[in-house]
Amino acid sequence: MLQFQTFIGGIFNTNAYLVKVPSGSILIDAPTGSVSWLQQLGVKPDLLLITHGHVDHIDDAAKIKRLFNCQVAYHPESAPIIADPNFSEKFGAFLVAEPVRADFFLEETPAIELQGLKLQVLSVPGHCPGSVCLYSAEHNLLFGGDVLFAGSIGRTDLPGGDYNLLIKGIHKKIFSLPDQTCVLSGHGPKTTIGEEKRTNPFLQ
Repeated sequence: MLQFQTFIGGIFNTNAYLVKVPSGSILIDAPTGSVSWLQQLGVKPDLLLITHGHVDHIDDAAKIKRLFNCQVAYHPESAPIIADPNFSEKFGAFLVAEPVRADFFLEETPAIELQGLKLQVLSVPGHCPGSVCLYSAEHNLLFGGDVLFAGSIGRTDLPGGDYNLLIKGIHKKIFSLPDQTCVLSGHGPKTTIGEEKRTNPFLQ
């Protein structure tokens, strides 16, 4: 069973996941307050994976890279967003995140090993350009970012959003995973693929 801890940070109650892996730890997303949380835990992440470039998921990313000297990775299509500290102002949020450079990019791939953890990287844009989900077949676990929530989906009214593209990506790439797969989303509680197939009103 994959061991992980959850942190909820920032004004949008954004989830971050600290995953224990064979060669250390991986942090998935970096909302406001992540640095303080990691310091309280006494944990130094070896790698930060960013599911997409919205400010609530990257607010502490540059600080984490600087303080813990860990590598950072995200999809190449997220780069223009993450490199633009004023991106959020385009939709009136008036939040600014310090840009952070990727040490390597997360391209869609059926198999990648990161710090000893085997993952499949799924590119599922629509909520945000460069949005990815990270799937562990071994552990029946999907780190879904803001693609799929319990009873909902990621919003598509922000710059770069595309409702039809998101719905298509969920049906094609996410709903093809086993029903028992646990989905750890960027906001809200966990769910499963099977539950969302049966009950999610956006995906019927």
